[in-house]
Amino acid sequence: MNQAHFDRVFAGLDLQRAHQTPPGDFEPLPIIPAGRYADARFLQLEKERLWGRSWLYGCHSDQLPEPGSFVTWERSDCPVVIVRCGDRRIRAFYNTCQHRGGPLVRETSGQLKGGFTCAFHGWRYDLEGRLVGVRDRENFGGLDFACHSLQEIRCESLGNWVFLNEDPNAEQLLDYLGPVADQWRHFDPDTIRHIASSSHFVECNCKMMLEAFLEVYHLQTVHADTAGRFLDYRASRNILWRNGHSLMLTPNRDPDWVDPGTRGMPRFPAVGEFADRVNVSYNVYPNLVTPIASTGIPFLVFWPLSETSMQVDCHWFSPDWGDGERHELWDTRIQNFERILKEDLEIAPYLQKSAASTAFDGCRLSYQERRIYHWHEELDSRIGRDEIPKSLSVTPRMEKFIERRV
Repeated sequence: MNQAHFDRVFAGLDLQRAHQTPPGDFEPLPIIPAGRYADARFLQLEKERLWGRSWLYGCHSDQLPEPGSFVTWERSDCPVVIVRCGDRRIRAFYNTCQHRGGPLVRETSGQLKGGFTCAFHGWRYDLEGRLVGVRDRENFGGLDFACHSLQEIRCESLGNWVFLNEDPNAEQLLDYLGPVADQWRHFDPDTIRHIASSSHFVECNCKMMLEAFLEVYHLQTVHADTAGRFLDYRASRNILWRNGHSLMLTPNRDPDWVDPGTRGMPRFPAVGEFADRVNVSYNVYPNLVTPIASTGIPFLVFWPLSETSMQVDCHWFSPDWGDGERHELWDTRIQNFERILKEDLEIAPYLQKSAASTAFDGCRLSYQERRIYHWHEELDSRIGRDEIPKSLSVTPRMEKFIERRV
């Protein structure tokens, strides 16, 4: 990121801070109907058309250090196992034997000795998913091993970050990410390292919780004593991209402020000034939010469990620090972030209850909250606008604000 880029970004933030009303070409947004958060038919369409046809974060390659290393991934309806194969390539298979659907692995992670063995009847597969052994094979007549390999799903990477997509016709990951991939290359993703992961169960609709991370309007209430003290929410700037992706830039109130909990930690040199002065938060559609910093990156990944419950996973990544143990400040760094995250998670069940009231007919969004509207427009596009009842659809408004890849 060169100085000209910095200058353009900071000029945009100054302009955002100075405005008293939305730009003249911005029309008030229609209400997002409340039924989009509760209507069973709509949520079923969302489940069918969104989650099985999107690139979703799977794991970090550090979690698969050697051939045979695997992790299970159960964020969709179908259990998946991600494995490092004999050629060190990372691949993903449905965790389903081709005999009678038994599980290939039952642990959440581990090390395979040569391949998979079904826990039900012992069929064996190599690390590339090829069927290589059937007990009492003679009883199966002319069983063709070549026709009974494990079913593979799309698995592609940006550096050490591994993403999955159950849609065989989806565009390639890097094309899907577009400008996000262009900008993330400044973090040297081939060397970035995994620090820690945690998960949090939340009694709230997944979209309601996710939307809180697409705006900073709530900083002065929910985070008044934490992030609200050092971030200037009125100067926040939104950038919208195709495929539903977006970026939110929120400057520090004091441009010279530096998080004291990160002093001395390894840094990404190419983004130091930029990320020190501005909170840089990406949304990789549909469910990944990452407020990056020059000393580390958290991936917040939001997963629906039911109409009124969800899970948020938090994964931490660091610049490569070389040999030895990770920096001693990492525990404090994660604890400070978890404190802020907890403030959002604690209000979520109350938000769910309030939004279930007949008094709630939908969301009224400001100019600063347009990332949320952009997210919903993309959802309608993926479901198919003709298949959504008019009472539950959103009217397209964001096209002229989408920035094209250059």
